[in-house]
Amino acid sequence: MSEPQPNAAFTPRVFSGIQPSGGLTLGNYLGALKRFADSQEKGIESVYCMVDMHAITVWQDPEALKRQTRELTAGFIASGVDPEKSILFNQSQVAEHAQLAWIFNCVARMGWMQRMTQWKDKAGKNQQNASLGLFAYPALMAADILLYHATHVPVGEDQKQHLELTRDIAIKFNNDFGVDFFPITEPVIEGAATRVMSLRDGSKKMSKSDPSDMSRINLTDDADAIAQKIRKAKTDPEPLPETVEGLEGRAEARNLVNIYAALADLSVEQVIAEHGGQQFGTFKPSLADLAVAKLEPISTEMKRLTSDPAQIDAILRRGSDRAREIAAPILAKTYEIVGMVR
Repeated sequence: MSEPQPNAAFTPRVFSGIQPSGGLTLGNYLGALKRFADSQEKGIESVYCMVDMHAITVWQDPEALKRQTRELTAGFIASGVDPEKSILFNQSQVAEHAQLAWIFNCVARMGWMQRMTQWKDKAGKNQQNASLGLFAYPALMAADILLYHATHVPVGEDQKQHLELTRDIAIKFNNDFGVDFFPITEPVIEGAATRVMSLRDGSKKMSKSDPSDMSRINLTDDADAIAQKIRKAKTDPEPLPETVEGLEGRAEARNLVNIYAALADLSVEQVIAEHGGQQFGTFKPSLADLAVAKLEPISTEMKRLTSDPAQIDAILRRGSDRAREIAAPILAKTYEIVGMVR
């Protein structure tokens, strides 16, 4: 007889959130949005959140935050996330996130937070001037996930530590109160382009904060910009290798092959089988054509959606109502477990 799974008692549910900090890139699409659109066909309930409360852990211009929240929502929808099949909302419209985060602030330990790599990186040497929100934000992230009893969270490598802390909080809460109430959420990391790298430096992650716009493909780029950036992407003088092992030590070549594989829904092995031995002068136009075919419709649809903010706001409002239907009973039960009079 097989061992029972840790989350066997919980309905499978996926949760993920993205900060509305502006500038969606190909990395966001391949690492997150495309996967979200694909996974909603698997029949598992999916909850996707614009985490605007996380965004304000560092200063945000209020008008920019509104615009970026709507743009991110448009990016989800244009990438194929259907707000009827998935729950799509912004975090601040569901007050239960902040309420559960306070409970978790009282469960998590200071030492846990101080070990967070992102706290060290973002606060740097000036920790005394960083916001309390930036320090405590992993507890809010845990609340985001556990408020929906999410069993699975798609994460990039840079978020694995925060998910491990979410698991620690769930385990400690369950142990402290002698319950089996919160699931031990599992990370989902898969696919060829989980981590999309800069087009100018294959050792660095593609980022909206890179000073060079040529380092990234923005989801708002038109067909000409997409094609130009791929044609000008940094490569080495050697042709593509005949085997996957031949990509070792060739960061830029591997990045372009990974991008092709992810856009075409192929494995890296299949891409090498088809294109191995080609010079980049042949491979790059093929990749550019593929990228334009996949990304230009997203760019066009994002422009259409963001031209009608009222439509986006209505989608977020409906999504927040649906999210609260799940969240409110879980928070109420949490309060009961903790001993709060209701």
